[in-house]
Amino acid sequence: MAAKEFSVDENIVLHDSVTASRSGRDEDEPKFKEGQKVELLEDVVNDGTYPHAKIGTLMMPKGSVGYIKSMGEFLQVIRVYEVHFFGTTMEVEILGCREHELRALEDGCDEETTESPLFKAMVEKRKNNKS
Repeated sequence: MAAKEFSVDENIVLHDSVTASRSGRDEDEPKFKEGQKVELLEDVVNDGTYPHAKIGTLMMPKGSVGYIKSMGEFLQVIRVYEVHFFGTTMEVEILGCREHELRALEDGCDEETTESPLFKAMVEKRKNNKS
């Protein structure tokens, strides 16, 4: 059996963390900080990333209040914030949220804006681990 030949399209541009541009819905710099209190601007429904609920299931309702736990990137161009919604009656308390889904209720993380000593200790531990 003869080997199948493949052609390469020279017009295809591959992206990596250096050449990829930020998603059009995200700011160039992170909009929120760890520990920051935020409000959800729209309902978050399961898009298939949570395996224990059907696609379209309400995961967290609009107006829910939470705190930024961490920040990461999906596909190197989409910023996702890990938000902890304390005391919710929903099935999960921690969700990944996009910048356009959130509104800051307080400025950054410092002693005056941190909800609890436990959360403040978690943020400080994370900072120390990055050093």
